[in-house]
Amino acid sequence: MSSQNTLAASAGARLLPGNHFGGQQTTLGVMGGGQLGRMFVQAAQAMGYFTAVLDPDPASPAGLVSHFHIQTDYLDEQGLAQLMQRCAAITTEFENVPAAALLTLGAARPVAPGAQAVAIAQDRAREKSHFVRCGVPCAPYAEIQTVEQLTAVSDDLLPGILKTARLGYDGKGQVRVADRAELASAWETLKSTPCVLEKMLPLEAECSVIVARGWDGSCVNLPVQLNLHRDGILAVTQVYEQNLPPALARQAVAAANSIANELHYVGVLCVEFFVLEDGSLVVNEIAPRPHNSGHYSLDACDLSQFELQVRTLAGLPLVQPRQHSPAIMLNLLGDLWVNDAAPPWDQVLALPGTHLHLYGKLQARPGRKMGHLTVTGASVAEVRATALAACALLGIAPF
Repeated sequence: MSSQNTLAASAGARLLPGNHFGGQQTTLGVMGGGQLGRMFVQAAQAMGYFTAVLDPDPASPAGLVSHFHIQTDYLDEQGLAQLMQRCAAITTEFENVPAAALLTLGAARPVAPGAQAVAIAQDRAREKSHFVRCGVPCAPYAEIQTVEQLTAVSDDLLPGILKTARLGYDGKGQVRVADRAELASAWETLKSTPCVLEKMLPLEAECSVIVARGWDGSCVNLPVQLNLHRDGILAVTQVYEQNLPPALARQAVAAANSIANELHYVGVLCVEFFVLEDGSLVVNEIAPRPHNSGHYSLDACDLSQFELQVRTLAGLPLVQPRQHSPAIMLNLLGDLWVNDAAPPWDQVLALPGTHLHLYGKLQARPGRKMGHLTVTGASVAEVRATALAACALLGIAPF
């Protein structure tokens, strides 16, 4: 074991950037090579760390920009051993990294978030049970794993949304059901896999909170983000003081902190909420990682969600981020690349306050997240006008 890794053998050890151990700079590792890993790598490198990515894709966005790219499956023993050998501490960039791999890594290195927290986020039934334990309201639901449980579903939960208990994201693995016949058909369509049926509620809006929690239990958060989804995929995030009533925003932050604290979570956590028509708030789900809705923080805050991820992993001090500009973030999907032609970025970047982030993906496909555009400005009116102008240039539906 290198001297660098000996230093990091205990969780929460402070790993200072720019330090040299055994002739090598401190290396931080990430499981997963997508765009979230890429932005974590870039934040870590800007602070003076070396980085290592484990991802099987040779063209993974994070692997292409990292110092080291370990091209193996997430459960490959040799790959995990190599990551442990290189890294002082390890994080993850998407929730479907096998919890078993994080458990293996956590036996020898600080891993944030830990396997237990990720395992709960990977299972909707366990996730909702956690919300109940925290006293945070969520939509009424029922677990369905057997035909008997399917038959016993209360009529009060219909109409509802049937969701697979595991491996669902961006609207995948979800079916709306109006009655018992549709429920039975949907469960069969989902191959009778364990599911959760959630009651459909009258929604007014959706919002999210990004929380960063350190090894010492300290918590900070980004401002509450107002989100618009289309076809189950985040399309627009708006972040400014007037986007939600102050009391509702405070309630969302308090609930997010409670969820993180009860998990004994370390790292960056996104908590997504529904705002109901009566003004009440219910939690939808958690993502144990940075989140699409927090990307604006790269350009509109003095601390981005990715620097917060670096700080939590390395045991560095957490300070409350400050948003210095109103911001609107537009998700850029592969649908914008018509006939493989790039969108008119020159015209978009001629608009004041636009910040383009492309993720280095080599092939555009409909629904694939290719990048995001953040608009900042001196006023909400200015930011909204510029964002709508960008939507018109890109062919994105206005919000």
